[in-house]
Amino acid sequence: MADYFVRATAGEAQIRAFAVKTRDTVEAARKAHNTSPVVTAALGRLLTAGAMMGMMLKGEKDMLTLQIAGDGPIGGITVTADALGHVKGYAKNPQVMIGANEKGKLDVAKAVGKGMLRVIKDMGLKEPYVGQTVLESGEIAEDLTYYFANSEQVPSSVGLGVLMDRETNTVKQAGGFIIQLMPFADEETISRLESNLGKVDSVTKLFEEGKTPQQLLELLLEGLTPEILEEGPVEFFCNCDKERVEKALISLGKQELEELIAEGKEIELNCHFCGSSYVFSVEELKTMLKRARG
Repeated sequence: MADYFVRATAGEAQIRAFAVKTRDTVEAARKAHNTSPVVTAALGRLLTAGAMMGMMLKGEKDMLTLQIAGDGPIGGITVTADALGHVKGYAKNPQVMIGANEKGKLDVAKAVGKGMLRVIKDMGLKEPYVGQTVLESGEIAEDLTYYFANSEQVPSSVGLGVLMDRETNTVKQAGGFIIQLMPFADEETISRLESNLGKVDSVTKLFEEGKTPQQLLELLLEGLTPEILEEGPVEFFCNCDKERVEKALISLGKQELEELIAEGKEIELNCHFCGSSYVFSVEELKTMLKRARG
């Protein structure tokens, strides 16, 4: 089944919840960037979070950007998402290889390291909203939980998981959830939710058992009368094309274009987000220079 998200409410609107299956999305990112297993896990977690946080945006043209800048060998991860289920991203150093952690699992925390998490929301206003917090653990889900509590003052629980196939190094399962409490949530609702959260220790284990995002939310919101509000597709999607790249080249200015033309050979540019390559001939560069001169 293709990737999709579920948005729900529970506890008489005291809770809002999101769950998503992202196996195909994370595998598409792995293929696009040829990421190592630990980088696939780290990027996959942030892609999964981005897909759900994109659903929190109000407008179809609103954009979310998540940036992790750590001192670990990955160097940094950038993910962007919209409200339509489109998400894309890349890691600065995609081929990082490090040993497993003490639990025998991919050591995402060590690969990411210490640093900062930035959340940028471009909602068509003069200035985008920018929230920033210290990376608490480098595990990403815990870091986002901390971000929501401190930057947005919304008590949240974030669960993210990527399970790799050890034989093929492809993505076996991926997905996650975000559960948030509204300001008027009562103690009984909070207590029940905490109890439910304590019973779920691995998102990917549940997906391996055949659970769907809806069933994941049913477990997390058991006894709180969950109500599904919306479902929709999620996919790794990049809107780059040659025309956009051409505009970016023109924006470099006349001097830069003249220098490229003087080299007398075609140039190739790659999209950070999806790895697509765009080749421009010297003649095409000359045409761009004419446009830049107006």
